[in-house]
Amino acid sequence: MADKPAWLRPHGEPWKPGVERLAFESDWIQVIEQTAIAPTGRASPYGMVRFKNLAVAVMPIHEDGTVVLVGQHRFPLGDYSWELPEGGAPLDEDPLEGAKRELAEETGLAAAEWREVLRTQLSNSVTDERMVGYLALGLSQAAAAHAADETEAIALARVPFREALEAAMAGYLPDMLTVAMLLRGYHMAREGSLPGALGRAMLG
Repeated sequence: MADKPAWLRPHGEPWKPGVERLAFESDWIQVIEQTAIAPTGRASPYGMVRFKNLAVAVMPIHEDGTVVLVGQHRFPLGDYSWELPEGGAPLDEDPLEGAKRELAEETGLAAAEWREVLRTQLSNSVTDERMVGYLALGLSQAAAAHAADETEAIALARVPFREALEAAMAGYLPDMLTVAMLLRGYHMAREGSLPGALGRAMLG
């Protein structure tokens, strides 16, 4: 979309932040408590999770239209999750460098071509976390080994793009970054934004 439609303009007054209190801090997040002033003028206690990293997601697509997924146990919901490679990039780092690192660490792959294809906000009512998503093409084995996260035990699967998309739509890949990126890939293939042979392989 070349021009921003007029209806996207903000309406009314913005939230007015109050005095912050740090309730919790780790290497990855801060939990902030404050009493803010809502757009209605009403004082409202507010808790917010502030992230120290930008989320990055990578959709690695081979020339035959297959994508690489990683599987791992996730602690918060106590389940096993198949996802696209993803992780965090420090806020002062180029997110592309973070994406390249995550792809190498989780899959052992490098890409000849990178395209930024998506920016999103995640749970924007309670966190300030943002995501940048990249398409990785021209895949090959990474030239140098990258140290894996010592807490991650990762499995790999190379599956047809359409199968991964259908699994996400059926609820088997509930990770939001993965769902958003697969839908973006489908949109790009349908709109002709990818090389013709690759788009046809993905949609096949």
